Amino acid sequence: MSSSTSPAGAAVGTGRQPESTSNSGKPSPGPNPAPSIPNLLARKSKLDEARRRRQPESGSLQPVPETPPLPPLPDLSTVKFQTPTRRILTPQDHKLFLASPTYTLVVSFIFHLSESVADKPISSVSASTVTPTVQALLDILTEIEELCRSTPPDDNTGSRFGNKTFRTFLDKVKSRTPHFLSLLNLPPQHANDASPELSTYLHHSFGNATRIDYGSGHELNFFLFLLCLRLLSLLPQPTFPSLVLLVFPKYLELMRLVQLTYYLEPAGSHGVWGLDDYQFLPFLFGASQLLHHGFLTPKSIHQTLSLEQFGPEYLYHNQVAFVNSTKTVQGLRWHSPMLDDISAAKSWTKIEGGMRKMFVNEVLGKLPVMQHFLFGGLIPATEEMGKLAEEQPELTEEEIENGKLVIFDDTEGKRHVHQQAVGWGDCCGIKVPSSLAAAEEMRKRGAMGGGQLRRIPFD
Repeated sequence: MSSSTSPAGAAVGTGRQPESTSNSGKPSPGPNPAPSIPNLLARKSKLDEARRRRQPESGSLQPVPETPPLPPLPDLSTVKFQTPTRRILTPQDHKLFLASPTYTLVVSFIFHLSESVADKPISSVSASTVTPTVQALLDILTEIEELCRSTPPDDNTGSRFGNKTFRTFLDKVKSRTPHFLSLLNLPPQHANDASPELSTYLHHSFGNATRIDYGSGHELNFFLFLLCLRLLSLLPQPTFPSLVLLVFPKYLELMRLVQLTYYLEPAGSHGVWGLDDYQFLPFLFGASQLLHHGFLTPKSIHQTLSLEQFGPEYLYHNQVAFVNSTKTVQGLRWHSPMLDDISAAKSWTKIEGGMRKMFVNEVLGKLPVMQHFLFGGLIPATEEMGKLAEEQPELTEEEIENGKLVIFDDTEGKRHVHQQAVGWGDCCGIKVPSSLAAAEEMRKRGAMGGGQLRRIPFD
């Protein structure tokens, strides 16, 4: 009997599965063809090309800003003293500022202060080098600290937002300001004229009474107060190390007490510099202190023992230790990711250069920040700046208290008014509760296990 010649019979006779045929008569794949292997090398080449397009060329990377020479002290007989006011109201005003001598003056002063403490611990400044003006500054800060301790918060509601007694504290500071200025021995022929300028910068160094907040912009105002004293010939360049390593730590101690007492809200979410809720300059000056340290590396900020041992000598470690103490969780990568990222730098030189860039780009170079900068006679604006102010005067504090708030659009610099009852637009901020207050309230309730920070479960 002959075998079948049908396809099925052929398949049976040969033991092979039949191949399906298409209408054209050509074999076609079976119902479950094997998947093709992707060309990963081609995909990698495309990713590398896209990455190269995103990265700037090496020649376009911004260099570390250099320190401009300190300008000569002004002839005080030619200075038109006046109460400092805001003059940066539009993008054009901001451009004028960036090209002005005042911009160079501020950058030069801050960077020279930083350079003056390069490789110097706090203990390197001896009491014999303290001038009468520096001692007067220390005494002023001590008296303001006493004012804070004598003005306790008026309630214990457990709120994480600012306590209104802070305004009483600021009123006491203002009432004592004439006494504070008398301790500085201002030049007699200019004391009356310069007092309004010095008073304004000093009052703006401790926070905002309306919003009950504090941020790195208020910290900058304290250094503008010091800059005014320098321009009055009271703080020559040899006093710079004392200002950074004696006066500034005293100011930080005072502000930490004020923040803990009145639960000041951060002036913006995590600060305009993104490093800390309240301060920036401890990181710039602190990095300069550690430029060529023999064994303390950037990674040392993760070691509790290093923070405890070297915090009293170095501003960077001291500020990180304080930041850790005010959080409700343990670990920089959870509560301060930018500080955590920066600690991966290979050297303090790299960090110090980065801090200089941040100061120039993220502070002086940003309109939403600089719109609050105050100009007077010693720290003057150009004549063209702030002409909008003559046409649209600012609201008074009473009007702000009644529900109106003056803001400037981040992109166009336009003035506009919001009613808080209506809500906040995308261009505006929102009230940011104090994480410092949260930690303090948890300690008061005994919810932190004897003051210990809680760890993230998967940390």
